[in-house]
Amino acid sequence: MKKLLAVTAMLFSGICFAQYPNKPVTIVVGFEPGGGTDTTARILQGPLGESLGQQIVVENRAGAGGNIAVDHVAKANPDGYTIVLANVGALAVNPHILKVPYDPLKDLVPISLAAEFANVLVVQPGLGVNSVADFVKAAKEKPATITYASSGIGSAGHLSGELLKRMAGIDIVHVPYKGGGPAMQGFLGGQIASFFATPISSISQIRAGKAKAVATTGAKRAALMPDVPTIAEQGYAGYEALNWYGFLAPRGTPKEIVDRLNREIVKGLAHPQVVSALHKTGTEPKSSSPAEFAAYIKREYDTWGKVVKEAGIKAQ
Repeated sequence: MKKLLAVTAMLFSGICFAQYPNKPVTIVVGFEPGGGTDTTARILQGPLGESLGQQIVVENRAGAGGNIAVDHVAKANPDGYTIVLANVGALAVNPHILKVPYDPLKDLVPISLAAEFANVLVVQPGLGVNSVADFVKAAKEKPATITYASSGIGSAGHLSGELLKRMAGIDIVHVPYKGGGPAMQGFLGGQIASFFATPISSISQIRAGKAKAVATTGAKRAALMPDVPTIAEQGYAGYEALNWYGFLAPRGTPKEIVDRLNREIVKGLAHPQVVSALHKTGTEPKSSSPAEFAAYIKREYDTWGKVVKEAGIKAQ
């Protein structure tokens, strides 16, 4: 009888995997529409839906630097119909700063890395800042008065600013928003002096002269902004702060479903339409196997944990 039940369960399980997906798949994003994570999810939405043969729904659950979205998915049904596109902040930084209700290394199953890119430091055109040296000088002349926005506590933009504060010995004030879109609105409204923005949320404003690009945060210049030097080039050797996004599912999601999602996401990230659209926003598509992404998260978790501790970064 036990053998019969086991065989029946295996057959039923096989049928479920064979039918997956038979309803819409939801990608949860931890930020408001208009930011980098949201835009990346929506660029993939069409090709991924075609590949899976089901509608892909992008659901925004903004707040707490992406933590709300990750926690929601960590507690979701592990059936492959609710996944998250999370960023470096929610997975590798926030757990060292905040008391998050999930363990990024245990409560989620990595599916695939999705993209990575450097942020860009933009300032108000009227600030009189044309370089990192100018920015540092202004900050030292008026400590704790120059504000910088990010898409949330623990985001790559936040860490970009904290790393510069530490390396340059300056005191600038972090103002977290619920995503890159709202942060850019605050910047354009004159509420914020500077912003460690994603290329996605800043490129059109830079081209329109509403924001001045001072530097990018990668080890090399951004392909979308080849004329903008890196912070490392401008006197701070070794400076590097990258943003990245990746797909994860709730712990307990069957391997067969994770592997299916991985195959289709990898295929989607290689789709010419997706590659072109991401490149136009300054984002580099970068897929991986589930195991590779798990190792990547662990490395980033350890690396940024050390930075947070040494810099004394606290929740605001």
